[in-house]
Amino acid sequence: MAGSLKESELSVKIYNKLQALGCPSVEGLFLREADGMKALLCTPSMHRLDILQWICTSICPPMKKRFSELKGPQPDSQIKELVQFCHEMLLCRQDDFDLIKGVSSPQRQLALLEQLVDVLPRDESEAGEPLSEQVCRNEALLKELFSSPHLQTMLHPTCNPWPVEIRELLSRREAAGQSSNTASKKSHNLPSKQREDSLKEVTESLQKTNTALEEIHKECVFLHSDPQSSGRSSTHLSPPALRLAIVDLSQLMTAFSQLYDSDFREYCNRAAPQLRESAEAFSTAHSLLAACTKELQALNQLSVTSLALTSTVEGQQQCRRFWSRGHMQSLRELHTCTFSLPPPWVL
Repeated sequence: MAGSLKESELSVKIYNKLQALGCPSVEGLFLREADGMKALLCTPSMHRLDILQWICTSICPPMKKRFSELKGPQPDSQIKELVQFCHEMLLCRQDDFDLIKGVSSPQRQLALLEQLVDVLPRDESEAGEPLSEQVCRNEALLKELFSSPHLQTMLHPTCNPWPVEIRELLSRREAAGQSSNTASKKSHNLPSKQREDSLKEVTESLQKTNTALEEIHKECVFLHSDPQSSGRSSTHLSPPALRLAIVDLSQLMTAFSQLYDSDFREYCNRAAPQLRESAEAFSTAHSLLAACTKELQALNQLSVTSLALTSTVEGQQQCRRFWSRGHMQSLRELHTCTFSLPPPWVL
């Protein structure tokens, strides 16, 4: 019910937009109900194809030449041209003929029509402007932009617009580039013997690094294990999984460092709070109140137990049983009869 209501509202919206834009296919129609508008826009017919053709030619005026070359009513060729145009507009697939024919669901058809109507030019001057004039206007705008003296100021601003972390990264790169340039200049100025010594040191450090990497590679079994066996055993990690875990960890650390610098640093640098002397008094009062609460709970439990015991005794006294002489009496009745009889020596 909600979906049909939404489709009806969308049909009314598209129909009103087409009338406001002056679509000739809906000028002579006086539809008042939403069901009629939905049937017009979502039912397969030549009238619906004419509406789509007008929308496409209004968006792209060169399309009029293609449709004028079609001799007579050829719905198949018209549908192919419309599908090709919508595919170029990234609104449908290249083989989505049912959507243009009007066979697909009304929701998809109305969504396509809404997107096409939104692209339509609202101004008559914009709609009637030839493509050559648009190109000339754009070229003039680009010439004005590149000839402007403010272009270099925009490309190299005095106030750097990058965030703090990007500025730090760029400054590190610039410093690394400057240090590498100075190192290369110094290496060119050094004599040949010193160059050979520095080259030997670099070679030795590279060999040590390579040896350390080989040892680490031997320790990591999952890097040189068989992919089939590693697929069977769940304990081995694959290199893509390790890379993904490292990337996730790096992103988490970067996010935490940024959050720490922006929000948490000022709170972490604060001194410890000073405890007042009255804190011990509050602790003593709390312990006394806890002991009093326990005593009250014990007294409450004692009263509950006493009530339960009293009810049990009363139940035993009122319960009728067989006693001596074959009479069924309660304990209270038996006690009353015992005290009411005369002593045996009197009898």
